[in-house]
Amino acid sequence: MTVDSSAARKPRRSAAGKAGTTGTSTGTTGTKRTTRTTKKSVDPELVQLLTPEGKRVKNAEYDAYVAGITPEELRGLYRDMVLTRRFDAEATSLQRQGELGLWASLLGQEAAQIGSGRALRDDDYVFPTYREHGVAWCRGVDPANLLGMFRGVNNGGWDPNGNNFHLYTIVIGSQTLHATGYAMGVAKDGADSAVIAYFGDGASSQGDVAESFTFSAVYNAPVVFFCQNNQWAISEPTEKQTRVPLYQRAQGFGFPGVRVDGNDVLACLAVTKWALERARNGEGPTLVEAYTYRMGAHTTSDDPTRYRGDEERQSWEAKDPILRLRRFLEASNHADEGFFAELESESEALGRRVREAVRSMPDPDHFAIFENVYADGHALVDEERAQFAAYQASFADVEAEGV
Repeated sequence: MTVDSSAARKPRRSAAGKAGTTGTSTGTTGTKRTTRTTKKSVDPELVQLLTPEGKRVKNAEYDAYVAGITPEELRGLYRDMVLTRRFDAEATSLQRQGELGLWASLLGQEAAQIGSGRALRDDDYVFPTYREHGVAWCRGVDPANLLGMFRGVNNGGWDPNGNNFHLYTIVIGSQTLHATGYAMGVAKDGADSAVIAYFGDGASSQGDVAESFTFSAVYNAPVVFFCQNNQWAISEPTEKQTRVPLYQRAQGFGFPGVRVDGNDVLACLAVTKWALERARNGEGPTLVEAYTYRMGAHTTSDDPTRYRGDEERQSWEAKDPILRLRRFLEASNHADEGFFAELESESEALGRRVREAVRSMPDPDHFAIFENVYADGHALVDEERAQFAAYQASFADVEAEGV
């Protein structure tokens, strides 16, 4: 099964003529100029194991990576996606109520994140962006901890080494360099673990990503680049960023790329397992493009109705990753109504817990900003701390005079 690439399907017009044609033109100087020939694009291959209707599709290359999956594990994947979506919805509501400063929703991308997240071993290391809430769930990070940074009470809220899950990265694309350097270190240490870096289609245009591709290829780093192509880099469609499917960019750097149905949790699980296995076996990096869709806004400060139509979203709603797996579970008799009802209760309890946790988060110590700047302290930091203390004390003096 294939999915059209809008970038490949709608080539830009060149100054000399339409792309995809050959011919000549003559400039004002009379010099003959030949236009570039572009071969007709072929629809990119898409790895899919579950259709939107919940039908199992055979795949000779990737079936082996999910061949032993049990009904219990399938229910676990479904539970992961449902609870992640519930947490995400609660976080969006909390931002609308003024409890969070901002929130980046993952709505629609649950399969890409849960499938890839469950493919990881405990000793693998994850470098996320700021939207990998489902991967954080798979790594055992408490959902409430994800919200501290967005509430402005901490700089992350968890110890990266405790879960092998790095802190969220706001700077677009920079985590791919961090992941590459870490993976190079892993290789030098002789470990057989792997590293995975998450980024979006928008970040794929960043120079940092290109540099990480170069370094990882040259040094054969055990890293998987997992690109969630959700079709929109804020308000810019993918076709404004590339003329070829994103996964094909890997070819120019000398390592394989694969496009997977990002709304198919089984396919994401299988493809990521394959890519991580390559990394652990010393075969170098892989680029995985999870072809999915951002159902909501880029962040809560964004209004997607200004740049995309309802019909586009509706077409992707039919490919909903959670509904897809539910259909498969029901058709295979792997889950009954009791399971779904119990999960619904669990999801509501999670929403309440997260809501209460956020509202009870204490304000940070005003002087914490001066800690951990230098390992052994620094005279300038000490001076700045003293100045800040005097500034804080001045408010107490004013209040005392007012009394």
